Amino acid sequence: MANKASDNLHRLIKSLSKAEKRYFKVFSSRHVIGEKNNYQVLFDAIDKQDEYDEAALLKRFKNKPLAHRFSITKNRLYAAILKSLDSFHSGSSVEAQLHRQLHWIEILYHKSLYDQSLKQLHSSRKLAEKHEKVTILAELARWEKMIIEKENYENVDEKELKRILARDQDLASQLKTYDELWNVKSNIFLTLYTQGKVRSTEEVSRYLGIMDRMAKEVVGGKSNVENRYMLNHIYSAYHFGVGDYENCYPFLEKNLALIESKPHLFEEEPSIFLSVLTNAIYVGMRLGKWKEANRLMDKLRKVPQLPGLKMNEDLEIRFFTIIKSTELTLYTQSGEFEKGLDLVPSIEEGLYKYDEWISSVRKAHFFFNIAVLYFGVGKYHEALKWINQLLNNVEIDKTRDVHCMAQILNLIIHLELGNKSLLPFTLRSTLRFLETRKKVYRFESIMLRFVNEMLKKREKNSIDLYQSLSAELQGLSDDAFESRVFEYFDFAAWARARAGNTSFRDEIRR
Repeated sequence: MANKASDNLHRLIKSLSKAEKRYFKVFSSRHVIGEKNNYQVLFDAIDKQDEYDEAALLKRFKNKPLAHRFSITKNRLYAAILKSLDSFHSGSSVEAQLHRQLHWIEILYHKSLYDQSLKQLHSSRKLAEKHEKVTILAELARWEKMIIEKENYENVDEKELKRILARDQDLASQLKTYDELWNVKSNIFLTLYTQGKVRSTEEVSRYLGIMDRMAKEVVGGKSNVENRYMLNHIYSAYHFGVGDYENCYPFLEKNLALIESKPHLFEEEPSIFLSVLTNAIYVGMRLGKWKEANRLMDKLRKVPQLPGLKMNEDLEIRFFTIIKSTELTLYTQSGEFEKGLDLVPSIEEGLYKYDEWISSVRKAHFFFNIAVLYFGVGKYHEALKWINQLLNNVEIDKTRDVHCMAQILNLIIHLELGNKSLLPFTLRSTLRFLETRKKVYRFESIMLRFVNEMLKKREKNSIDLYQSLSAELQGLSDDAFESRVFEYFDFAAWARARAGNTSFRDEIRR
């Protein structure tokens, strides 16, 4: 079987902004010798393709020399684009500036201009220290040693060598601490993203094992601002994962204060500020801190307007997914369904525009929360449409927790629509899905039994079944593991509303 033509070049070209494309044209005209016309013609031809079609390109250029060595031309064009991007973005961040300065240090060193190389090194170190770029500082330390050796140790003494050793050990400690913190954080988030919040003592034990290892191997390490942020991040994630929001919230507050006290260290990573803000908003909602949650939501909406923020497509996508999903959650949790529905047109536009860049987890939460909004205003057909989007178009393995809640909400929507002819099939499908998880929790068992009893009920009046369901679900509210299902959808509020002939919105706000 022939190898499929790579679309890497096409995807790279399509990722370029208008300014980057203009710069490439100028850059290639100045720096590419001999094949510049081929490069620019091929660049333009690929840029015009919505989907990459190599056969069409070969047919178009069949009489051109580039068609006979097409793979080589593609690779060279790819490299030329990267070089132009490197030049275009050379001053776009502190990290980029420092990497360029490292190259200057190397150039001066290899020209045996050691004094000039060292002078540049000292200047770069000041910038790296100001922004706590530890990996760059470690690289600068390596070049300093090489220069000292080349100068035959003329400008150092034993005291200076001790100072260098202490500094290098400090950097090594910071790097080791960061690596261990990152590993602990990633283990926790891997579980959260794939499994959802903890719903058993066994899962708590796994988290505790991770935390114990962190306490032994990490806490005693060197803590610069980045490591202090990471430590707070891990503790907030751990407490979030086990549902301990009271202890989660203070660590989120610590990180917000840390970011706002050292803005220059985080200004090039606005997604960090976004993440801490959204987590604080969500946890604040769960704790009933509505005034604080709304204050932080206002702050979150203003992040794209922060002075000095350099917008790009990646940030645009992040702002869309994070801000819109957080707003949706705020409105579903507070019962302000109409405000949430006002966002749906712009969310649909964003989901279409950024489809391939939005993760399955994000899509699942968008679909679920929009379904809840329509459910909240009694538009059950619309709610069903969005739940089907989730159930039919999102990968189950990456969104098991929300997928499970969507299966249950799907049953409830069919009940509200009176689709009793469809319910037996839907109930069997839900049961099969839950069995694949190898464990059905009490909540799922209660809901499945309730739906089954509703199917047997011949009279229209089912108040007694709703009252019984309400009592059972209320009994789960004190269970640290089982009660977490109500964070997706307030099933208990819905049961109370049906049992007492009140509105779902009023019960949420009770």
